[in-house]
Amino acid sequence: MSTRDSRGTSGGGNIRQRPDGRWEGRYTAGIDPGTGKQIQKSIYGKTQKEVRERLRKITSEIDEGSYLEPSKCRVGKWLDIWLNEYTENVKPYTKYSYRVTIKNHLKPAFGYVRLAELNTVMVQAFLNNLVRSKAEGGKGLSPKTAINIHGVFHRALKQAVNIGLIRSNPTDACIRPRGERKPIRPLEDEEVGAFLRAIEGHRFASLYLVDLFTGMRQGEILGLTWDCVDFRRGTIFLYRQLQQRQAKGDFGYYFTSLKNGKSRTITPAPTVMRVLQAQRKAQNEMRLRACAAWHNDEELVFTDELGRPLSRRTVYKNFKQIANQLDLPNLRFHDLRHTFATISFQSGDDPKTVQENLGHHSAAFTLDVYGHVTDRMKRESAERMERFIHSTIAR
Repeated sequence: MSTRDSRGTSGGGNIRQRPDGRWEGRYTAGIDPGTGKQIQKSIYGKTQKEVRERLRKITSEIDEGSYLEPSKCRVGKWLDIWLNEYTENVKPYTKYSYRVTIKNHLKPAFGYVRLAELNTVMVQAFLNNLVRSKAEGGKGLSPKTAINIHGVFHRALKQAVNIGLIRSNPTDACIRPRGERKPIRPLEDEEVGAFLRAIEGHRFASLYLVDLFTGMRQGEILGLTWDCVDFRRGTIFLYRQLQQRQAKGDFGYYFTSLKNGKSRTITPAPTVMRVLQAQRKAQNEMRLRACAAWHNDEELVFTDELGRPLSRRTVYKNFKQIANQLDLPNLRFHDLRHTFATISFQSGDDPKTVQENLGHHSAAFTLDVYGHVTDRMKRESAERMERFIHSTIAR
């Protein structure tokens, strides 16, 4: 037995029961521009009512011009397309991190799912599972890592929406894991002194000292070149950073823009400039010893004995050895940057100056990160005000 409902050509549709018992709704999706013939599509369901409601919705959208045909493209295929065609404007390391996220997390979970069938509930369950075992003491991912994975997925699906593959982005309505900012661990005053004593005579002593008292990121100080050091004005100009290629078997280096894409000029303490002058003298001596083996075409400030870029891992490994000697096993290279910011605030620098020296996008962000430092400054201010009040009353 079959039952038919007919409509006109524009968005026309009819329903019939198939021999296998399922119900089929057929509709006209448009006109093939090549042949001039109608494009016929079908939907299926277990009941006539189910198919009728879906067919009514589709034909209504066709009549209104808002219909979007479900994409047969699978998530894995789209992620490959997005990575290869829509990420040309991102930095190489960022693109590498996208590729790793897609390979290790998104494709295993959603690779064979059709874009049209992907929904928020599926993505939410995926995010929850990423961090669930971590919260229960297992080996799950941190909330920050899960948030980053969500971010990559969101960007890829947003582009799918933009070009009409899907109607909406299923990641929009997801509740992301709560990321907890790790407490900052700057060096205390006595630890700064101990650190400076520990690096005396070390091969990277100049690098560590300059970083400690300028707050540069690791890529920034490794990519610092002599043309950016102005000894006459006592300034350092930062506009790029050095990164190592991430492709398998490729150990080369490349320059890329700063983290927020904005250059900056810093005016460090005179001691820092004197250390850089000593570094230049030491590098000239290395050049003479290396003779024809010297290769520092970019005129990097900090190099190995042959003028080649320093390895991030080597610099960090040596730093950790020093930290362990000082009984500070949890100290990170980035904590030198935090220490610089803390010292700057405690020395009386205003938030705008600290923000510009660090290269943050706003002073508000700087204050948010180093709020604990400003709290201390507020207490010290209150104590100074208290002393003033008492001195005034005593007159």
